Amino acid sequence: MAKPNYAFAKHQRDVAKKKKKEEKKKLKEEAKLAQKLEDSPPETLEEESSE
Repeated sequence: MAKPNYAFAKHQRDVAKKKKKEEKKKLKEEAKLAQKLEDSPPETLEEESSE
């Protein structure tokens, strides 16, 4: 019977964890950017109306 390769299994878990963490970070950054764009007033409209 073959022995389990624990080092390989650990490496696979670490890679999956790192990928999930990066994906979560990317989603948070996108949400933050969307919130920033939503909160900022449209400056171009204000400049055009003041002329």
